[in-house]
Amino acid sequence: MQSQPMTFKEKLSDPTKRLTAHVCTIPSATVTQAMAAAGSDAVIIDLEHGAIDYASAHAMIAATAGTSCAPLVRVTVNDAAQVKRVLDLGAEGIVFPLIRSAEDAARAVASLRYPPNGTRGFGPFLAHSRWGTSLMDYRGTVDGRLVCCLLVETRDAIENIEAICAVPGIDAIIPAQFDLSTDLGISGQFDHPDFLAAIAKVEKAANAAGIPLGNVGLAKSQADALFAKGYRIIAGFDILWLKAMAAETQSWTQ
Repeated sequence: MQSQPMTFKEKLSDPTKRLTAHVCTIPSATVTQAMAAAGSDAVIIDLEHGAIDYASAHAMIAATAGTSCAPLVRVTVNDAAQVKRVLDLGAEGIVFPLIRSAEDAARAVASLRYPPNGTRGFGPFLAHSRWGTSLMDYRGTVDGRLVCCLLVETRDAIENIEAICAVPGIDAIIPAQFDLSTDLGISGQFDHPDFLAAIAKVEKAANAAGIPLGNVGLAKSQADALFAKGYRIIAGFDILWLKAMAAETQSWTQ
């Protein structure tokens, strides 16, 4: 069997590494392949807000082959059945939305693992090929290598963030600024004192627990500011980059 490149989990374990994990909302293996070939550390295939179905997700996961880009999937809900299905498509990890409590976080971690350590059912008929292993060797290959990333995007999550960060098995936390500011009643007001206080609480708890943090960085200045604050992962959006580039090109005609 072919050797595997360094996994995203292994990259996360190195505190000196600065990483990218770009959100793919466009249902296109071509777009995903281009982002992976460009050197992205991970792509987040977005089932929650994108136009992506399971067939597209499988093709997008497969499109990362031959690169060191990890295909993660953002599911629509913290549900073991949905997690099982996308892991069985070959995903290297899951991004979980709307984590509100330590119990939610523990359920997310468990859904990535087989019994007796978790709740995942066995059936990686597609996934084993993506990992370059046999069907029956798949479990041993991925054990301990799948990524659990939590989105912190509610008032409840902020109130419970220390307990959430204390749950074993969390690989990364992303404070989702759009949803979080909306849930706080200050949608889009990223300079509001309540929003800044909430973010500071997440940063303090995650740093104390040694959990890498990620956030959106659509420009180098944003990325530099995040890295200066200790963030390890920056994320962009395929659709926003495409639209911005198209708009810039249109400006050349004026």
